[in-house]
This record gives sequence, C-alpha cells and structure tokens, in this order.
Amino acid sequence: MAWVVRRAGFWWLALPLALAGVSSGLAAQDVLPAPAPVGPRYVSMGSSFAAGPGVTVSADVPANRCARSADNYARQLARRRHYVLVDVACSGATTEHVLGPWNELAPQIEAVTPDTALVTVTVGGNDVSFVRDLIAFACAAGPQPPVGAPGGKCPTVAVPAEADWRALAVALDRMAGEVRRRAPRAQLVFVQYVQMVPLRGSCAAVPISPVGLATVRAIQGRLLKVTARVARQWHARIVDPREPGAAHDPCSAAPWASGFPDGKGAPFVPFHPNLSGMTAIADRLDRIVHP
Repeated sequence: MAWVVRRAGFWWLALPLALAGVSSGLAAQDVLPAPAPVGPRYVSMGSSFAAGPGVTVSADVPANRCARSADNYARQLARRRHYVLVDVACSGATTEHVLGPWNELAPQIEAVTPDTALVTVTVGGNDVSFVRDLIAFACAAGPQPPVGAPGGKCPTVAVPAEADWRALAVALDRMAGEVRRRAPRAQLVFVQYVQMVPLRGSCAAVPISPVGLATVRAIQGRLLKVTARVARQWHARIVDPREPGAAHDPCSAAPWASGFPDGKGAPFVPFHPNLSGMTAIADRLDRIVHP
C-alpha cells in the first residue's frame, strides 16, 4: 500500500552511441545494435518497500502504478555490482501478487528463471495491514487525512487475525520454495522492514496513540519473526536494516523512513523507506551477497 502524495517524477535516460574502428565495410549511416546486457541476473520482488514510491524519480517511463524508484535498494545494488536487474516489485503488492497475477501484471515469481543468480524480496506487510494500520492510527489523530487518501477519508484499522498470520507464513514458504525450484543456484535474500515507529515514545512525525503504537510495534515484530522463520527453513539470507542501539525511525535525527505528513512541508509517501533507508539496505546487501 502506498499513497504517493508528491508530484510524479520522470526519468529520461540518454545513451550516447559511438562507432569505433569501423573496418568491416559498414556504411557510415549504419548503427551498431546495443550490446546485450552482461552480468548476473538479479530479480527484485515485493511491495512498495522494495519498489520505493516517492524516492527520487521514477524508474519507469512513463511512471506507472507500481511506483518503482530509480534509486530503490535493488537498483542501487545493481548499479554497484553491474547486475542485470529485473525489478518486478510493485506498490500495494501482497504475497498473492508475487505468486499469482494482479490485473494486467504477471505473477512476480515468473521473473525468476534458471539463470537467476540473486533474488531479493520484501513482502508481507500488506498481507497483515502493516502500513494501512500505521496510516489509520496516525490519520485518526490528525486534523485531516493526508493528500491522496482514497475518498478523502482515513482508512480503518484492520488488526490481523491469527488466520492472517498463518496464511502469510504459508505464502512466504510457498514463495521461497518456488524460488528454489525455478532457480536452484540463486541466492535468496529476504529484506526486512525498516523501523517504522520508535521503540519508545513518539513524536510529531508519528502522531499515534500509545495503544496504536503498541499495535503496530507488535505487527512489525511478528512480521519480522515470521519472515525470519521462513528464511531459515529455506537457508535464505536476511537483511535487517534495523540497527541495535541506533535509531533510524521517523522520529530520529537520521530517519530511514518517512512519518506522517503535517500539511506544512513538502508532500511525500507516508510511512515508507526514504532514500537514506534504501541506501542503507543496498549497503547491507552489498556486504552479504557474494559475486
């Protein structure tokens, strides 16, 4: 789930063409075809926490509903490592959309092919209403819903039931199994969620009641545990951008995620990773992923 409450960015990429050592008889007006991409194939799957809505500019021209950023963690890592990136992450996606089609979009899992060397995924929060509840609790405390709220109304709180958690665990397990089946040699990395609320207290950027804070902290904590359990079962790696003893929540001096808009500053996507958060995740992936 992502409410993009800023002007959509556009990204143009110009590639200069150069012809050197033309000794094969090609006419001057002939243009050599672009070389095929080289490097390991890397597939990024997941929801808005992987796509990066509102972070710098759109990676897609024209911009589309997936709101993939040119500087999400996958694209930053791909540039560093010279990977051939297939970025199918899409804002609003659930595990259902990784495993199956979503309107005009093919299942994200279909991007994983036998030659895939690396798969990263951040998904599950939408299955258990994580960001929806963050926005719902904060919206209820504010004078008005944020710009771009569907119907101009605050969403309702939807605390996940035990059945939702069981379904999430099953879906994540199935997803990991599909990655292993489709690309047995691929490195699989689950990228966890950045810290979305402070461990203690609150601030203007997180205007949520103590009850609401306890609820979303519990949701994030359990989401992390469920994902970690599946990762261990499938011998996958985990990137956890939270740092013990270092606060990077929206109330911190160096936040890796946005808080809730107050209507006074520049618009942004509430309760999502910012550029610093995406870069921090790319840094961690760069350290643990082998060439």
